[in-house]
Amino acid sequence: MDSTLRLSQLQPGERAVIRAVHAEQGLHQRLLALGFRAGKNLEVLRRGILNGPLHVRIGCTEVAIRTVDARKIEILRAA
Repeated sequence: MDSTLRLSQLQPGERAVIRAVHAEQGLHQRLLALGFRAGKNLEVLRRGILNGPLHVRIGCTEVAIRTVDARKIEILRAA
């Protein structure tokens, strides 16, 4: 059975579907503009050292997102 996680918990190579974004208005709008929307598929490509940013692919777009912001994105791990 799949479990709900946060984007910050994924490792490189893992894929997921975004369930929700739980962020304050300004960050929420920025994440939406970058493609972080419910129902979108994503893949973690790399993780920065020492809790650094995550390099994520959403569709054809690649984005670096801070770990603190990635914690605000609820995901469902893909099979």
